[in-house]
Amino acid sequence: MSETANLADLVRDWDPPTVRTSRRVDPWPAAAFADLVDAAPPELGDGAPLPPLWHWFVLLEHPRTADLGEDGHPADGPLLPPVPGRRRMFAGGRFTQHAPIPFGAVLHGSSAVTSVTPKSGRSGEMLFVSVRQELRVGDDPAVVAVEEQDIVYRSEPDGAQRRVVPRPAGGEPEPAGAWRRRLGTGSVLLSRFSALTYNGHRIHHDHPYTTTVEGYPDLVVHGPLMALLALELPRVHAPADTVAEFGYRLTRPAFLPSTLVAAGDRDGDDPGAATVAVAAEGVAPSLVATVRFR
Repeated sequence: MSETANLADLVRDWDPPTVRTSRRVDPWPAAAFADLVDAAPPELGDGAPLPPLWHWFVLLEHPRTADLGEDGHPADGPLLPPVPGRRRMFAGGRFTQHAPIPFGAVLHGSSAVTSVTPKSGRSGEMLFVSVRQELRVGDDPAVVAVEEQDIVYRSEPDGAQRRVVPRPAGGEPEPAGAWRRRLGTGSVLLSRFSALTYNGHRIHHDHPYTTTVEGYPDLVVHGPLMALLALELPRVHAPADTVAEFGYRLTRPAFLPSTLVAAGDRDGDDPGAATVAVAAEGVAPSLVATVRFR
């Protein structure tokens, strides 16, 4: 039986539940993230709008340490596929906002797996899992925003051959665009972002594990950090516009040591849209994204 068939069999009867989380939108994590990337914070008073995707700092899970696996992620969970030796990669996502999420309000999230697809790629057999989260505010039943995340899982059980990911060659031009932002990275920055998002994944803070177990050349920059850095461009350069949709795709990892370069601009044919990219300096983009304004 092929590994694809094995993966398909493993998840054939998997019936993940809907997971619900509620928490007050506190200004502290938002101010902390702004300081993390050396940016001006948004208005933080009650009723002011939370910037797009900054709910990532609000609806956080906090698994017990005893429940974590080798990689620092939970060994098991309602939305985690039953894959042995699970290795996780963030592939991208989509965000649509219908109404603002205000500071001071109680935010409710409802998450469910919407698709599970085994595929074959250059690095072997993989499982693509999409998770959809609907966001509501207070007692209003209306959905104010919808987020979808695409996660890729590989199976590396004990005894499996470990992959080796080479460091990408340099010499690539920086992403184009009048909107520009640079962010120097390092182990301290990655550790602080991991702490802010309660992300224990060891590829972001444990160099020996990252290089010897997961096969990367150095610590890996968080995909969500690059997505948020992309959204800093319209937040700073188009403050009068409201982001209604944001779609992004992670094309390759970014590794330390590197300076991230985010760049983009409005679409010349459609001023209600913009294209942005984030790349490690000298390397082809790790994230490409589109923004649509309301």
